[in-house]
Amino acid sequence: MPVQAGLSRIEKMLDINVDTVRFIIDKAREFHAKEAVSIPEEALSPAEDWALQILADHVEDPAYQEVGSVIDDLGPDQRVALVALMWCGRGDYDAASQWDEAMTAALAAANNRTAEYLLATPLVADYLEEGLTQIEE
Repeated sequence: MPVQAGLSRIEKMLDINVDTVRFIIDKAREFHAKEAVSIPEEALSPAEDWALQILADHVEDPAYQEVGSVIDDLGPDQRVALVALMWCGRGDYDAASQWDEAMTAALAAANNRTAEYLLATPLVADYLEEGLTQIEE
């Protein structure tokens, strides 16, 4: 894909508008800030879908619906980049030196539940914000 003039470094790496990423951060923070939302760090059961079970109680939440819709509306490559960004912010990869590795791993893990995966991650807003900071440096 040709890089368009005027795009920020972040937008070139992510292929996502920075305002969209910041909107996702704000809405994820809003969703997680609600007292009724409790997502444990560890799985409650060995079932792989534990996070989805927890999120099922919140599918009617407007913040959840809004951020989920924005993530679902992203293209497949953009969703992969968003997951890679979160992983960088979480410390799994360094955005400056391991971006391609993060993207490869995120692509290998890609599925149609990116919004659920991200929203089920405690501190996802902080991780995405930290990932942006790493790219900006």
